[in-house]
Amino acid sequence: MHAIGIIPARYASTRLVGKPLVDLGGQSMIQRVVGQARQSGLSRVVVATDDQRILNHVHGFGGEAVLTSPDHPSGTDRVWEAYQQLGTTADCIINIQGDEPFIHPAQIDALLRLFDGAEPPQLATLVKPVLSAEELFSPHLPKVVRDAAGYALYFSRHPLPYQRQHAPAEWLPHHRYLRHIGLYAYRPDVLAAITQLSPSPLELAESLEQLRWLENGYRILTAETELETIGIDTPEDVERALAHLARQ
Repeated sequence: MHAIGIIPARYASTRLVGKPLVDLGGQSMIQRVVGQARQSGLSRVVVATDDQRILNHVHGFGGEAVLTSPDHPSGTDRVWEAYQQLGTTADCIINIQGDEPFIHPAQIDALLRLFDGAEPPQLATLVKPVLSAEELFSPHLPKVVRDAAGYALYFSRHPLPYQRQHAPAEWLPHHRYLRHIGLYAYRPDVLAAITQLSPSPLELAESLEQLRWLENGYRILTAETELETIGIDTPEDVERALAHLARQ
């Protein structure tokens, strides 16, 4: 199977400008993401950026990168443009978040396995068990419910399901909740199609792009992981990441 990992990396960020170039223990964040992705079963790893500084930096450490439009509304659109620029074909494209410097190769491989069959899914993503009430009730950590075959039914920033027979403080002990990990895999034809969709009512309500795909009839298969990652969005997250490196 030929699988390409594409890492969208914008320079501008409302909370941490120049985020991909932030130094984390002697390597930039984007270099760490590339390094982790290269340890997986991906055939190729490419950074898709809107900034010449990031492009030059990636080339400087021996990575592959393409320059994309600064006007893309989402990482999904940037990934699609990058794939088109590569002028190749793939069985699977994986969208790897550029602010996840500790992404585990095993998490990428879990999605690749879903596509390594006669009937690959349209889309796939990762889920992880919720372990604390803080996670469960955080609107920054979307939750997901899925059917018996592992396909996502709905994503929400609110805990799902609502447990009518228990107080919220008792929800976690009485149900196995799952939260979403923002790593996506697509068939190329499906990626092309979903970038043509307009924002949907559920997406606008929850500010979750994957709801647009569900509303338009696409099915999202999930793989489960127990592994934790550390996303970088703020200067405080950088300090947390440096502390993690020090512990290692």
